[in-house]
Amino acid sequence: MTTTTTFDAAAFGKVGVLFGGRSAEREISLISGNGVLQALQSRGIDAHAFDPGTQSLADLAAQKFDRVFIALHGRYGEDGSLQGALEQLGIPYTGSGVMASSIGMDKITTKKIWLTEGVPTPQYATIDADSDLDAVVAKLGLPLIVKPPLEGSSIGITKVTEIGQLKEAIALVASMDDAVLAEEFVTGREFTVAVLGQGAAARALPIVEIVAPEGKYDYQNKYFTDDTQYHCPAPLPEALTQEIQRHAVNAYRALGCEGWGRVDVLVRESDMRPFLLEVNTSPGMTTHSLVPMAARAVGIGYEDLCIEILRSARLKMGGKGKAKE
Repeated sequence: MTTTTTFDAAAFGKVGVLFGGRSAEREISLISGNGVLQALQSRGIDAHAFDPGTQSLADLAAQKFDRVFIALHGRYGEDGSLQGALEQLGIPYTGSGVMASSIGMDKITTKKIWLTEGVPTPQYATIDADSDLDAVVAKLGLPLIVKPPLEGSSIGITKVTEIGQLKEAIALVASMDDAVLAEEFVTGREFTVAVLGQGAAARALPIVEIVAPEGKYDYQNKYFTDDTQYHCPAPLPEALTQEIQRHAVNAYRALGCEGWGRVDVLVRESDMRPFLLEVNTSPGMTTHSLVPMAARAVGIGYEDLCIEILRSARLKMGGKGKAKE
């Protein structure tokens, strides 16, 4: 059963929904943001669209928003740069702060912190012009995954099955990022865990299992086909469900995330051991997106999810703190 949140819409003030942007994920952000905008307006909130990809920070300041909902994905929206500008402008915003957003966007730095905090994640290597590729393969084995550490939505990812493919995969990533991430390939089932809240109050929503055609959960299968199957709650033993959710919340907290996020997980088929891949600090909110799917499983409708996230908007670096409501 879906419950409806009661609230004073006027108390949120003038709300900006930030979407579009300049990243490779602009197309998805436009869909996410329009969904959020319509959801908030449908509940009587004075919400307005704002596209940082076509409008300046001066335009943003001139709008005099009381708070903003960040529905941007990828660079310049999910990486801490916009969050820093909002801190400077004194506009409370949804999601993680400057540092957590920046770290969460960088898969290499994320792994370093997770390994220090005991969060299970696949083995990896950072590749540059001086790297011994034979040594990388010896460490990680084949197949392995090569990916850009600062992109999302599976952009630029290559599964390398023989060493002769490695240079081409590295060149693809090098065209996007300065660093190249090589990662151990984990054969198993794919899951994602949405997390809401902050600190000790952060909580995991039901796990979603992703079953993509031929195991290929790429950009197309994520957003533009109906061939991918989703199971929520995921059909897992209760003990394993709780273990994965615990790891996801610990991973989220380790980076200092807040508001909302989504942690991607693989469970190795040989021993059912979970491995965490990355955290998304501004997840998708499209009709195919997984956070709204997980929320529905516990009776939180799309509109109420948007309101819960918006309610958490605040400045993270001092100043006025949480937006008034």
